[in-house]
Amino acid sequence: MAVSPTGEQYVLRSGDDEVTVVEVGAGLRSYRHGERELLDGYDAAEIPRYSRGEVLAPWPNRIADGRWTWDGAEHQLALTEPDRATAIHGLVNHVPWTVLDRASDRLELGYLLYPQPGYPFPLRLRIRHELTAHGLRVTTTATNEGDVPLPYGEGHHPYLAAGPGLHVDDCTLVAPAATRLTTDERLIPTGRVPVAGTPADLRAGRRIGDLRLDDCFTDLERDADGRAVVRLTRPDGTGAGLWMDGSFGYLQLFTGDSIPGEDSRRGLAVEPMTCPPGAFATGEAVQRLAPGGSVTASWGLFPIGRG
Repeated sequence: MAVSPTGEQYVLRSGDDEVTVVEVGAGLRSYRHGERELLDGYDAAEIPRYSRGEVLAPWPNRIADGRWTWDGAEHQLALTEPDRATAIHGLVNHVPWTVLDRASDRLELGYLLYPQPGYPFPLRLRIRHELTAHGLRVTTTATNEGDVPLPYGEGHHPYLAAGPGLHVDDCTLVAPAATRLTTDERLIPTGRVPVAGTPADLRAGRRIGDLRLDDCFTDLERDADGRAVVRLTRPDGTGAGLWMDGSFGYLQLFTGDSIPGEDSRRGLAVEPMTCPPGAFATGEAVQRLAPGGSVTASWGLFPIGRG
């Protein structure tokens, strides 16, 4: 049997839910609820394209020219998005993670990121996927294993599925953000504007239609539990929701317009992020982990509607 590009495939089950998490990158490949796929995922024989289901750490999104400064020292990262001359989505999405705990309905994976050019800090990551009565819960813990403070940011990149034979155009999107970040041609933030009165105001929900999104949002409205919730609903009333706790102050939404062929606009990337694009260069919302210090963040997915 050929080796999967994403390594071992770990299947979790509970009730009507089945989730597949992969060894390489600790990514989320699929989430089935009954007969419905909640995610626009990928096959075990595929390399995950367009960051499908990936963990984005120690920074999410883009750093212009891969250059940033920390405590007076300048750093240069490899430009992993050459066409935009940016370093994108961190350093852990194409490396194998180690199983730390496993049961039928949960999995905990770990990875130690060793110091390297561009990010000379030892960072230990643990990520736990667990099926509950309310859906999937994902919890990440990052720990500084070094003797100097390090910068940390985190994101996740699931695509909510539009559904068989559908595109996101057909779906209704609710996203609780009051502010959109404006960007340049490289998708690096240049400012911020209120969404009120614009097509990007998704707080009350709207049919996506021809709306094109590859935007970061902030000022997220939260429920009584401190969670911000995004919902993508199909015409039949079913769909998928994503919640994020207070650690995630930013939300990237991507309608997939730049994805070629039949995969274009087939799913909506909903990316909880602890900091915005370009954060390592600007310092905005970057977490400073002292030696031995840790930070934990949680988000999750749940089915909407019958079936």
